[in-house]
This record gives sequence, structure tokens and C-alpha cells, in this order.
Amino acid sequence: MDNTSSRRVAVAQGVAVIDDVDQNLATVTRLVLEAKDAGAEIVVTPELFATGYAPDRAWRHDGAAIRSSLADIARSAGVALVASSVDSAACPESARAHYIAASVFGTGGEEIARVYKRHLFGDTEREWMTPAGAYGEVFAWRDWVWGAGICYDVEFPEFSRALARAGADVLLIPTAVPRADEQAEGLGKAWHYSARQISTLQVPARALENGVVIAYANHCGPGFTGRSCIATPFGHNAVILGDEEGVAVVEVPRSGIAAARRVNTYLTDVDRAFGALPNRTGLPPRLSVQ
Repeated sequence: MDNTSSRRVAVAQGVAVIDDVDQNLATVTRLVLEAKDAGAEIVVTPELFATGYAPDRAWRHDGAAIRSSLADIARSAGVALVASSVDSAACPESARAHYIAASVFGTGGEEIARVYKRHLFGDTEREWMTPAGAYGEVFAWRDWVWGAGICYDVEFPEFSRALARAGADVLLIPTAVPRADEQAEGLGKAWHYSARQISTLQVPARALENGVVIAYANHCGPGFTGRSCIATPFGHNAVILGDEEGVAVVEVPRSGIAAARRVNTYLTDVDRAFGALPNRTGLPPRLSVQ
């Protein structure tokens, strides 16, 4: 097997403390090293973990300094790292708020990509944060094509389809899913919603319908659903964590992605219906996906 035929992808989940950046970065370091010891090449961590998930407060911390510290973690561990921060500098001057960002750091600490959250979740995010005008570009790393988004983005089918059509094979998703359970009064179990379904239903479905692998890393602990997962393009979770801190690593074979796309030809068929995007050769098109 050559060294481009598979990649070892990890998700890490933990408990963040709001406003305690030092402790949270120490937790990230510990989890990244645990994943590295398990063979991971790239590790996805939860949304706004360094500051704790509190969109009304996260912007008060120095996002650039946090990204510098995250780059140091990647460099020291010798693995690629996907981590989230707030980027205020990139916002238009007319905007009231700030972008929730996800950065991909290479093994040397270089920032390979930075994407911004397009679909803001809930009143607090909408009050304090600015939605991106487009999904992020796909990018190349170690001869594969990758895409990234943040949390609520993956719950919209347009997100995964856009990045898959742009050439992505693996989607990397930092997330922060609060616990939510709703029951339609007077109706049975089929009329009950749990936010846990995002990990068990929506993420595998997005992977299946787009022929991609999705690595989805969530917070755990009080108020969060945990259940970080890595879904395959066959519509199953290869791994799913529970409610406790931990990491999970999956070897993703390029041949498995190709096999899934032969079974379910969604990407080919959508091109037939709407016209192919340029450059479906496996190299990054470097276009801004609208």
C-alpha cells in the first residue's frame, strides 16, 4: 500500500471551561497527543474549544494568539490539527460582530486553510457573530482533497454537496451541539427529536449522499451531546464516542471512498442534471464554493 492510499483521521472530544484558555489548550494538547499515539495524522477538535463555547464571550479573547498556540500544538505533536477560534480581523468594518473560524494547521504549524461558519445557530450566535457569505474552499494536504465547515453547516445538505462537488473527499467539522429533546405532545416515539440524532442520523446521511468521509468533533460534559463520530460514505459511523472525554481514530482508505461512489453515483448524477463543476481530477479546484 503506498503512502497516499489511506489517511488516519481522528476526532477528539473533551470538556472545555468557558474563558479558561490555558486549561482548554492544555486539554487540546493532551487529546492531540493521545490521538497521535493511536496513529492519527490529522485531529479534529470541537468548535470554540479554546475559549469554551460561549459565542457572547469567545470574541473577547485574542483569536490570533489562540491560533498561534494551536499552531504550536500541531508543530510539537507532529500532526495536523483542525481547531476553532474567533476571527474578528477578517470581518467587514460594517459588521457588528465576528466570524467563527476553523483553522487547519499542518504538522509544521503552518495554517493550511481557514474557513468561516456560514450557518449561525441560535440567537446568541446571530447576535454576536457574522455569517460567512460562502462556504470555504477545498484544500490539498498530503495528496488528498479536504473540506471544512463548522457545526450547524453540516446540517444543511447544500454544504456537504457543494464541497463534494468541488472535489473534497473528507470533510472536517468542529462542532458544539447542545442537548435538546423535543416531543410532539400526544404522539409516539416517532415524533420525538433529540440533538443526538445529528451524530447518528444526519452526519452519516451527509456522508452517504455525497460520497465523502465526515469527521465530526463535539464537546462533551454538561449541556452537550458528545458523540463525536467519523462517518463513511456508505452511511455508517466507523466510530462514535459516548458522553465522556476521548479520541477515536479511523484509517480512511481512498479505495473505500471510490467504492462508495461506484455504488451510489450521486455526484455523477447531479453533474448530469446541473452540469459538472470544473476540475474533477482529484486536484483542488481552489474555487470559492457558493
